[in-house]
Parts: sequence; C-alpha cells; structure tokens
Amino acid sequence: MTEYAPQRTLTVDLGERSYPIHIGVGLLQRADSFVPYLAGSQVMIVTNETVARHYLQTLQASLPERLDVRTVVLPDGEQYKTIEQVGRIWDALLEAGFNRRCTLIALGGGVIGDMVGYAAASYQRGVAFIQVPTTLLSQVDSSVGGKTGVNHPLGKNMIGAFWQPRAVVVDIATLTSLPARELSAGLAEVVKYGFIRDAAFLAWLEQNMAALRRVEPEVVADAIAKSCQIKADIVAEDETEQGVRALLNLGHTFGHAIEAHQGYGNWLHGEAVGAGMAMAATLSHQLGWISADALERTKAVIESAGLPLVAPMGMSSDDFLTRMRLDKKNVDARLRLVLLNDLGDACVSDATPIETLRQLLDGYPRG
Repeated sequence: MTEYAPQRTLTVDLGERSYPIHIGVGLLQRADSFVPYLAGSQVMIVTNETVARHYLQTLQASLPERLDVRTVVLPDGEQYKTIEQVGRIWDALLEAGFNRRCTLIALGGGVIGDMVGYAAASYQRGVAFIQVPTTLLSQVDSSVGGKTGVNHPLGKNMIGAFWQPRAVVVDIATLTSLPARELSAGLAEVVKYGFIRDAAFLAWLEQNMAALRRVEPEVVADAIAKSCQIKADIVAEDETEQGVRALLNLGHTFGHAIEAHQGYGNWLHGEAVGAGMAMAATLSHQLGWISADALERTKAVIESAGLPLVAPMGMSSDDFLTRMRLDKKNVDARLRLVLLNDLGDACVSDATPIETLRQLLDGYPRG
C-alpha cells in the first residue's frame, strides 16, 4: 500500500481514562505510536500464528531496545477464544516476572484483542494494554470501547470485563494481507454504523463499497475514521452498555446465535452479523416499522459488502431461540432486540411477541 492516506486521530472521551485512536499507514513502524502509552519498561506482545508471520517482527523492531519485550503467539481462530488461551498469557506474564507497570500489546484481530484485554483487566487486578487491530472488523469495532472477554460453549463473549486500552493504533496497511472474506466480515460492522445512527454515512457506503472492497487507502481510512467516531461517541455516552450502547448490537443477537450453533469460526463473526442484520431488518419491516424499499436497500448494502443474507441450513427456530435467550442484552427473561425505526435510526425493543419472532424464524430463508 504505497498510496498516501493522511493520519487521523480521534479520542474516546472517558474523562481521565480517555484514549486516542490513531489511524494511518505505516504506524506499526513508528515508535511514537506506542512509547507514549507504555506504563513501564515491561512489554508483552500477544499475537496469533497468522499475524505473527506478517507483522510481529515489524512491531518488535519499532520498540526501543531499552524495553524488556516478550511475546506470546497463540493459535489463530475464533474457536481458540477461550479461557485456556488467556491462561497462556497469564502464564507468560508470571514466568517473565512482569509487574503492575507492564503493558500488553494486542497485535491481531478481534479474538486477540478481546483475550488480551481480558488478560490485562485481570492480571494483578488490572494492567495497561494497547490495541493494534489488524483486521477491518477489529479496527472499526472490537478494538474500541473496552469490551474484553472469551467465549463459552453456551454463548459468545459471556465471560469478560470492561477494560479500556491506553491507545488504539490502526495501521490500515495491515489490510493488504487480509483475505477478501475477512474484509467483507469487517464491512458488516462498518455498514452497521450507517444503519443505526447515520443515514448519510450509509449513502456514502452505497457509493463507495466497491472502492472499500479494493482497499483504496483514502476511502478505507475515511470509513474507519467515521466508524470509530460513531462508536467512540456512543461509548462516551454509555461505557458499560446500560442504554444506548446496546444499539451497537444490531444483528448480533441473531448473529451470535448462528456463531454458537454452527461452531465458532465456521461462520465468521461479520458473516453472522450480516445475516443477523438482514433478519433484524426483515422483522422491523414485518412489524411495520420500515418500508419495503428500506428493507430492500438494507439487503442490497449487506449483499454488496459480500455478506450472506440467509440463515444457515439445518438451524431451526428452536435452535435460534435457545441461543438468543442467553443474549447479554436480555433483562428479566425478556428478549431484547435491536431493530430499525428507519435507516440511520435504531432502537432496542423487548416488545416483540415470541410468536412473531418464531414466525420470522420459521419462514426465513436458509442457505
């Protein structure tokens, strides 16, 4: 990626715990991307086998020699987002004798970011960490906002903690090594921001989707910056998801059910969310909240990003409902869904009758 894309810096405003999001090309190679945010001289870089081959050496070379830098390389895949793998991070920290002034650096996608964040939140009751997301999905979503954790066989992200990073460093050059399927998975979270809060951004995405899928630097940088700004604003309003932050879960209640039922990693998170957003929009239309034109436009955007519109074959309505009842948004056994009042205007509702939801699931196309 040789084309020029200027660096952008945003701020997640959380008072004394505020932190920057740096977005640009070549940030992995710059010591000033990391050194200002280190708590001390002890640094543990955690990555996975795939990302390590591409970027671990670059990151190590950018850090000053005076630092005590260690590494942990975990297996790659959503199926490894477990407490056992987090235990490997704790083991490495303890074996190295790292203290409360150590800093963990999460180099990888959302799985690595979530696990490293949880390890940092719990090691000696909380140490510093820096997010260095290398997938589009993690750059626009999971690296921002402080949600950390692991999966459980009965539900996704059910074990975790809120723990904010010291900084987020987004080097968009890392997207050049990303498979097309992974890029599309990331675009699910990008289009989500248009659906829930910004109709003008959604229209921009409709015009620029082809350029995004070609990874044109200026367009990608603009999309990441806009997505991160929307998420940063929502997180600043509602850090621990007591209200408006739940809107960020558009499509996720359906999507998490798909991931858990299919086996983590068989459907990528963004693929499941893409199908889940189509299901949420379909339900919104059936409830009379959005027009047929808005529904078709929603499906067209999701499809143009290279994402599925159908649910998995062999997944019954009961399979969906069993998983959906475990969703973290639910309160007092009432199923809460993020639905659309209009494009760019989402809401959280617990008023959908279970019979209506079952009818949607019974009749929804599988593929």
